[in-house]
Amino acid sequence: MRQVRLYETFTAEDVWALIRALGARTLVFDVEPLVAVWATDTATLDFGVVETLRRVGELSGGGVETVLFATNSDRRPTALPSMAGARVGYRASASKPLRVKGYRDLPRPGVVIGDQIATDGALAWRLGFDFVFYRPERDRIPFRPRLLHLVGGGLRPLLFRLP
Repeated sequence: MRQVRLYETFTAEDVWALIRALGARTLVFDVEPLVAVWATDTATLDFGVVETLRRVGELSGGGVETVLFATNSDRRPTALPSMAGARVGYRASASKPLRVKGYRDLPRPGVVIGDQIATDGALAWRLGFDFVFYRPERDRIPFRPRLLHLVGGGLRPLLFRLP
């Protein structure tokens, strides 16, 4: 298994720059907060999924084969749009990082994009994918994700070396 790399970023635009630079064939997006902010309605989630696919389409140059949205919450979009040249999927109640069977056949190289080392980062590590660690402003993060972030801090040196 190759060395899994962690890329830490604090802005959404930096996330997109990293995705472009990494040239992955598979992108796994954690839903909250990059696709749709916590505790928002289904319309916001629907818009976020469409917008994310639009951005992937702009930067992929045809290299992205699979885009997967994964969340440990039970929220789901109204419909899942398609994307020319790529397979699109959505997993609610994903139990990241415990359940990985449905991720094993994804094209490599891959990148997981998320805000939690304990869930998204550990999933990336288990899959052998790189991890783009998105860290939004702390004052906008709800209590539970802040707590999970503390757990992830302890896992970070065990799972990742900075590039």
